[in-house]
Amino acid sequence: MQAQCNGTLGDPIKNETFGSGTNNFGAALSTSVTDYVYVNRSTNDGEYTITKTIAGLNPGWIQNIVNHTPNDPNGYMMVVNASNSPGIFYQTTVTDLCPNTTYEFSAWIINVLRNAGIKPNVRFVIENDGVEILQFSTNDIQENTGWIKYARTFVTPANLGVITLKMTNQNPGGNGNDLALDDITFSACGPTLIPSIVGNVSTSSQMCEGTNATFHFKTDITPGVYQNPRYQWQVNRGNGFINVPNEQTTEITVPFLNAVKGVYQYRLLVGDGNNINSPNCRIAGSPLTVTVNALPIATAQNFGPFCIGNTIQLNASGGTSYLWTGPNGFTSTAQNPMIVNATKAMQGTYTVQVMANGCSSTTNTTVEVSDPITIVTNIQTGTICEGQSIQLTASGGTSYLWQPSTGLSDPKIANPIAAPTKTTTYTVKVSNNGCFETAEITIHVNKNASADAGADQKIITGQTVTLNGKAGGDDVTYFWTPADYLDDPTKLNPIASPKKDITYTLHVNSNLSCSSSSDDVFIKVYPQIVIPNTFSPNGDNVNDTWNIPVAAAFTNPVVKVTNRYGQLVYQSTGPFKPWDGKTNGKDLPPAVYYYSIYFNEDFKTYTGWVMLIR
Repeated sequence: MQAQCNGTLGDPIKNETFGSGTNNFGAALSTSVTDYVYVNRSTNDGEYTITKTIAGLNPGWIQNIVNHTPNDPNGYMMVVNASNSPGIFYQTTVTDLCPNTTYEFSAWIINVLRNAGIKPNVRFVIENDGVEILQFSTNDIQENTGWIKYARTFVTPANLGVITLKMTNQNPGGNGNDLALDDITFSACGPTLIPSIVGNVSTSSQMCEGTNATFHFKTDITPGVYQNPRYQWQVNRGNGFINVPNEQTTEITVPFLNAVKGVYQYRLLVGDGNNINSPNCRIAGSPLTVTVNALPIATAQNFGPFCIGNTIQLNASGGTSYLWTGPNGFTSTAQNPMIVNATKAMQGTYTVQVMANGCSSTTNTTVEVSDPITIVTNIQTGTICEGQSIQLTASGGTSYLWQPSTGLSDPKIANPIAAPTKTTTYTVKVSNNGCFETAEITIHVNKNASADAGADQKIITGQTVTLNGKAGGDDVTYFWTPADYLDDPTKLNPIASPKKDITYTLHVNSNLSCSSSSDDVFIKVYPQIVIPNTFSPNGDNVNDTWNIPVAAAFTNPVVKVTNRYGQLVYQSTGPFKPWDGKTNGKDLPPAVYYYSIYFNEDFKTYTGWVMLIR
């Protein structure tokens, strides 16, 4: 009996992993396996659970312990809290072994205690029909030592019956003695097998699909272990190992013709005599692997057409490395290379070799560089009068955009009508296949003539007035009509001295053939204000009334006369009626009387005295 197999193991005859699942706790074991009590929580003495992890259970346990089974995060383990009375906590039977054959038994155990306490000490017993053929103990398993593999080899007797495994915790429960158990395995143990691929330092090799290769596999075997060694090669093409017909030596030659992608594993089975035909009684070498890699699915693209002067962007995918070639001797190992300052010479087919896992595929993409855009416009500059329009025309592309859009009939056509109100430079963007150029047209707008003769004015005969003329527009001339009483009719602000009411017209003409304009101003000329201060209403028909001739020039004068006591003796409202020296039809005595005269809003109220003489 040896501590563990020093040679090669066969496929596991029994491999207890306690299963796996999505729930944190697994199902209870059969009562034939253990007489401990199953719980789906933290255990007490004499209880066990099937769980993925210690986390969240007894706080005195190491919380980060998970099941031992490799590559199975959902796997379970058996967690045992020892009974106060030492005894069997796990047992199972193993069938279909071969007599007179060496096997290895192994199990993984961990002390789950965080701190010192009673330590697990597990005794393993293997019996044949109740007769002990192997026993050994773990001795006290210390805390914080991790998962430990316990293994022994044993030889089955010639009178092979039912093999039974029993595990007993030799220490009592109480303060400690808590453990986890996983991956209990029985496997045939034989000579050491050393597989190799002839000419290859590794036990694996790679090739590309669609190619040809021949591999020579062999396995060296430690002599003297089996009295009558026999051999069988197996292959696994993805659905498990199967025998390769007629390949029963330690070497095999395998041709790959037009290889199909996949993983191919070859291994040698070795058994003693007829044990070669029993999966439970033979051993298997580790597999020799040939991986046929798929050719990369190469893709290449660009997002052209590109404009002259722009950057060409190439894109490839499907591999881990790339090699581009193209026009003008272009090469690049970048996956997505960029070519700056595009020219027509860069147009053409770009080929990329896409490589992955030692295999390659080739594809290409065609780059188009658009012809340069040449813009032709009907004019570069133009001149219009305010309120007029002009047509703009551009060519050389498939779409057009004029800016600013102010004054345009449609900024998105090649030939809009422009009617700007001021001098404007229009920029047209001419596009074709995603490329564009710009051009400018400046439209000068000449302002139309505008005339402002100013506000109407009023003067008294003999006075002068300055006309407040204003002229607007580009390149204009102006003059006043009539020229009567003006010092200079060609000035904007001539001095006028009319003798009577008159209307002057300011004429403003455009020298640029734009619209002319005119505007009128009315000058009201009032007579001199002369108010007589004496009259004699004595019937001699000479100066019999107090007449104010200038009052006739006003439509609604108001004349009031009072005596020296302030009493109103006369009033005329509206067209003036001369005063005859009477009040209420009676003659007033000679005296000085006082007047106030309101002609209109253009004059102050005149006051003074008048002498009535009899």
